[in-house]
Amino acid sequence: MFGYITVNKDELSEENVKIYQSYYCGLCQKIKSEYGRRAQMALNYDMTFLIVLLTGLYEPDGDTRDNFVCVVHPTKKRTLRMSRITDYAAAMNILLAYYNLIDDWNDDKSFTKKTFAGILKKDFEKARSLYPRQAKAIAGYIKTLAEYEKKNETNIDVVSGLTGEMLGEVFAWKQDEWYHELKNLGYYLGKFIYIMDAYEDIDRDIKKNAYNPLYKLAKCESEDFDKVCRMMMTSMLSEAAKTFERLPILLHADIIRNVLYSGVWSKYEYIQMKKRKKRS
Repeated sequence: MFGYITVNKDELSEENVKIYQSYYCGLCQKIKSEYGRRAQMALNYDMTFLIVLLTGLYEPDGDTRDNFVCVVHPTKKRTLRMSRITDYAAAMNILLAYYNLIDDWNDDKSFTKKTFAGILKKDFEKARSLYPRQAKAIAGYIKTLAEYEKKNETNIDVVSGLTGEMLGEVFAWKQDEWYHELKNLGYYLGKFIYIMDAYEDIDRDIKKNAYNPLYKLAKCESEDFDKVCRMMMTSMLSEAAKTFERLPILLHADIIRNVLYSGVWSKYEYIQMKKRKKRS
């Protein structure tokens, strides 16, 4: 489920691209310092968005900036930003990566994924002890999703809602006055992610006779399948955007809007490009 929440750099100012990248670098370095170099392999841009969102809302004290030399990009110094929100996002990155690997192992019996999950086990236990509410939500999500897959649940609204509920708890950093709005934003963004993921995999899953809740829709509405799926995804993002606009966020608002209104569609455009290549 990783890889869908990102920016559209082509429609973002140069300054905002640098800011966004600095939070990503901060997350990378925080994972390294808290969980080790091997855990850095689980790094993803999805949690960078969460950092930008929560930073914009809470504007935390002690938000530090620093210049450093990255071993991956050693030719010039890079800027990183960190705060206590970075600590939180790093832990969520580890929890989500671990459970995602376990889920992949259960689905595909990939020993590579099982091995990596074993590598992250100690880091996972540390993150789980720090944030038991979020860890419980993710564990419950994986368990219930597996049950739905076994009984071949075809109601995409119900199944995608599982991802929504889980991501809602992840987005809700604190149980404070913003808990319900952040949970609501995460809920609809999570549903979008699940639908997009199922949409991307539908052709492969049909060939492999693997579970996909969009299978029935693809067979019954073959001519309008793409249109119906886009309508569902648009609806989910519309609700997520409405929630964001209700939040009193001024800091980094342009970056967040870029993600919600444009960046999240990048993967969809990539899927369409692949489909066009197959047809030609």
